[in-house]
Amino acid sequence: MQMVQGFPYFEIQFNKDGQLVNQQPADDLTNFLGRGNTSDLFVISHGWNNDIEDARSLYSRFFATVRSVIASGDLPNLATRSFAIMAIFWPSKKFADPALIPGGAAAIAPVITPEFINGELDYMKAMFDDPKANVALDKAKLQVSKLEDSPKARKQFATLVRSVLPKKPTADVDASIEFIHLPADEIFERLSMPVTFNIAEPQQHGGAAVIGGDVDTPAGGAAAIGQSQGGVMQGSLNFLNFVTYYEMKERSGLVGSTGVNQLLRTIRTQFPAIKLHLIGHSFGARLVSAATAGSNSQSSVQIDTLTLLQAAFSHFGFSEHYDGVHDGFFRLVVTGKTVSGPIMITCTQNDEAVGQLYPLASRIAGQVAAFIGGIAAALGDKNDKYGGLGRNGAQKTPEASDDILHPIPTSYQFQSGKLYNLNSDAVIKSHSDICHDEVAYAILSGVSMTKTESL
Repeated sequence: MQMVQGFPYFEIQFNKDGQLVNQQPADDLTNFLGRGNTSDLFVISHGWNNDIEDARSLYSRFFATVRSVIASGDLPNLATRSFAIMAIFWPSKKFADPALIPGGAAAIAPVITPEFINGELDYMKAMFDDPKANVALDKAKLQVSKLEDSPKARKQFATLVRSVLPKKPTADVDASIEFIHLPADEIFERLSMPVTFNIAEPQQHGGAAVIGGDVDTPAGGAAAIGQSQGGVMQGSLNFLNFVTYYEMKERSGLVGSTGVNQLLRTIRTQFPAIKLHLIGHSFGARLVSAATAGSNSQSSVQIDTLTLLQAAFSHFGFSEHYDGVHDGFFRLVVTGKTVSGPIMITCTQNDEAVGQLYPLASRIAGQVAAFIGGIAAALGDKNDKYGGLGRNGAQKTPEASDDILHPIPTSYQFQSGKLYNLNSDAVIKSHSDICHDEVAYAILSGVSMTKTESL
């Protein structure tokens, strides 16, 4: 049996259709749980990654902080608990723009040449892993050199790239429906316009800011306003970024609502006393939310805590009547009481990936700017229809309250079934900067309020 940071650790891999790649690790996990020595199971999912090693590294670093907080004794009622880890692996991919991915240089914009765009189209072949998609993307490459001068080429490029996507996007407040159904040339034109977004002010010392593990803003740093330069080549990059978002959104939701949901229901049925604590980062947050919510063909599964770290889905995901009529696409998680303990959500203006991605949805929908008190504001903030959970927390959700990511050992006053928007500006400095003791302490504070039976 493998151990990670002193925890029994099981890697469960799913393919893009939500099917187990290998049944044996899942059987090993259930056999281990059947020994009766585990009180709590962490279920964790990565977001965008290139390969399994990226995710393994993240999991090891993350659970080093969990181990550190448990060992500190600041939450003494965890001393009698026995934890194990179910580590989810699914085929996710990074964005085209280096500024939006873990390890990408946010302060250095890529030089967007036809060669760069062609390279990204080649990269997308691996993402879709489909011979038909390869044909369409190769045809799109033939148009790239003509994009600057030919409206016909831009239309063909957009039509070909969109053709590889599912035609019926799952519910979300993210302009996916418009992206699929609006005329291709119109979409391209909208994404070629400059996009204004909130960014955090960079540190003044040397070195480029990064999206990954290093600090890129001072604690409490003020938000600034950033803007893409716009233009045809920027529009093509924006287009590919949104295609990647669209595909990863669909894939993470499918994996969560099918394969992960099925395995969790099996565990819940066989071992009802074990506490299930779901943790998701980025698109992994959508995956674990879908896992507990289920789908039309898969029933929901009862879990004990849910933690969403810099989630890459709409800030209206849990909302009640966000537009006066419609509920958020994960509203059932709240109303169905699928989470018996707290739902913890980290959110920060320092998350440039989520903070820059969602304004693209505003552009696709034809929105030029948000207005607050008659004053134009940056797109993608909490006042914008198109904002991300990792940037703003849960909006228009009666059960949600605003808090901060507390310093250790400040106590949280978590309540069962409530959502907590934990402002993390002082701790989390970029989209993937989640491996902090303060993050682990918040999660374990939620865990500690759940009651377990004696082993």
